[in-house]
Formats: sequence, C-alpha cells, structure tokens
Amino acid sequence: MSFQPFAPSGGLSGWRFVQATLPQQRAAFAAGPVLERELAYFRDRIGTVTSAEELVGDYRLLSVALAAFGLSDEIGNRFLIRKVLEEGTTAPDALANKLSDRRYRALSQAFGFGDFATPNTALSTFPDQIAEKFTERGFERALGETRPGLRLALNARRELVEIAGSSGSNRTKWFTIMGTPPLRSVMETALALPKSFAALPIDRQLQEFQVRAEAAFGTDDVAALAAAPVLDRLLDRFAALDGLGRQGPGGPSSPALVLLRGF
Repeated sequence: MSFQPFAPSGGLSGWRFVQATLPQQRAAFAAGPVLERELAYFRDRIGTVTSAEELVGDYRLLSVALAAFGLSDEIGNRFLIRKVLEEGTTAPDALANKLSDRRYRALSQAFGFGDFATPNTALSTFPDQIAEKFTERGFERALGETRPGLRLALNARRELVEIAGSSGSNRTKWFTIMGTPPLRSVMETALALPKSFAALPIDRQLQEFQVRAEAAFGTDDVAALAAAPVLDRLLDRFAALDGLGRQGPGGPSSPALVLLRGF
C-alpha cells in the first residue's frame, strides 16, 4: 500500500504541519511500491533512448519524464512535447523558448535531445536526477489531491528559488512567474489580486505585481522575494489567504487573520 501524504487541514496550520513533517512524509512516499516500480522501469530503459521520438513513443517513460517537470497533464500532447524536445533550447527561436511556461524549457534542457549530439539520457547520473524530480513532484501531486493549496506552496518554494538564481533581468523573472500557472496562482493569491486581473494588458499586470509585492514585502526584486525570510513570509501569506478562500473566513482569532495583521 502506498503512503498518502497528509495534512490535517489546509491554510496556514496545514502549511506549518507539512513543513514540520516533510522529511518523514517524503521518505515514506518514496518507499511506495508503485513509485519504485515506475522508477525501476525508467532507470532500466532510459539509457537506451537516443531521440525524442523514442521517448514520446514509450508511454511509461514519457509519463515519468513529464511528471518530473510538473507536466503530467500534457501526456496527450505528444506532438507538442516531441517538438519541444527535438528543437532543444539553444536556438532563440526554439519552441521551448517561445512558450511562456518555463517547465517546457526545463524539460527540453534536461534531456538535451536538441542541444547535444549525445543526449543527457546517456549520462550515468541522469536517471537519478530525473528520479529525484519525479519523486518530489509526485509527493506534491499526491498531497494536492486533498490539499491543493499546500501543493502550490511546496512547488513555489522550490520554483521561486530556481527562477531567482537564473540569468535575466528582474522584469524577465517576473514574466517567467507570470507565465508559469502554479507560480502565478501563488503570487496572485499572496498579493490578493482579483480573478479579473488576468484580463489587463500584460505590462499593466507586471506593474501591479511589482507594486503589490513592494507594498506587502518591501521589495519587488524576485531574488529578494525568494530569499529567507521573505520567502517564508510570502508562502505563509499565500497559505493563509488560500485557506480563507477555500474554507471561508474564520473568526477574529483565526490564525490566518492574526498573521495577516502583520502585513
């Protein structure tokens, strides 16, 4: 029987619980028989895959590959995935560089079919690298079956740090956040932006993100937002507001409202 990641509630209290129990829960999840079976298949076969066509043609391999980058829902878009993989990331006009969702670029760059004469699948360390991502994302996805907001918080804790450390201007990093649906959702909630916000012109959206980040956290610099303790405050704020949105406002002493008085 596989371990099901657990939090007794959503919102801020659930986020606190997940952070406190994360090492133990992840270890139990990684030992699950289904996960171990899929990773054993991946490790056994991925070294023989030399092209995007071969990867896309093996449903089980592709499932692991996409899940490792948070793209499981795209399993039916094989033509798009193959094109993203085949074109690589080094050419400015490569499809992965044109898509606003950075997960496609990360996928293509990791496998290297379009970037190198010999893809990264031939490297001895490659299976373990993908397995680690697959396990981490799988844990988040399983937790999200009952606590979707906590899945978003875990994802954002990892992804924001990666974006902050990437090359490019602060403006480019904000556009990356805006073009990555799970991260955008976290930022919109943490900054209390309405659903109608997405209908604004893109430059106006960027401006509003930055103005609200400055007001809430004292900075609109992505690198600063992704550094402790600001990132902790950002994710606490997201968890609190997300909990209120999913469960309805609590009383005057609810943890979420107490937290938000500090912002």
